Amino acid sequence: MDPYEIEFIGENRIASIIPNFSYDKIYLICGEFGPFRAGLPMNVPLWLAVMLKQKQKCRIVPPDWMEIDNLENIKEEEKRSRFFTKMPHEHYMVEAKLILGAASEDIPNASEIKTIIKDIWDIRMSKLRTSMDALMKSGGSYGRLDHLTMMEINSVKPLLPSAMNELLKIQMTSKKSTSATLNSSTFSQSGTSQNM
Repeated sequence: MDPYEIEFIGENRIASIIPNFSYDKIYLICGEFGPFRAGLPMNVPLWLAVMLKQKQKCRIVPPDWMEIDNLENIKEEEKRSRFFTKMPHEHYMVEAKLILGAASEDIPNASEIKTIIKDIWDIRMSKLRTSMDALMKSGGSYGRLDHLTMMEINSVKPLLPSAMNELLKIQMTSKKSTSATLNSSTFSQSGTSQNM
């Protein structure tokens, strides 16, 4: 899955908006939404919220997790823990990117929020690189990394499978040479014992 597919999946998350227009219920493949009433909050898919915002037809209400205090807590917990902590949801980066990109004027302290989210991403990517390095150095064939999001997994996807294949080739070559050494050693020992 590439980043565009992950973003597409993330765009289907439900977001809260306050429309500045009134309209009847609309029927979409993903469900029905509405009726739209000016000034009354409602929930729609994120992609629809962004589209309406771009047409200046609504104001996007930031999700609860996008408050500075919540993000600071997540950041500090991520720093303290050696393991990955649970994020607000699977597509937090997609949601943040789309909302902050389309509606930064609707989000109080948008630039600070963007910085904290970037810090969280950087901390998690550093942990992920460290985990991959430890896995490769230990010669492990699998690893368990709980609480990674699709976007985070996708960021290592180009490197990890090829690195694991190379590690497997090295291990197989090492086993073959060890096996060949053992076979020749056994042969020479048995040959020596027969001569005596």
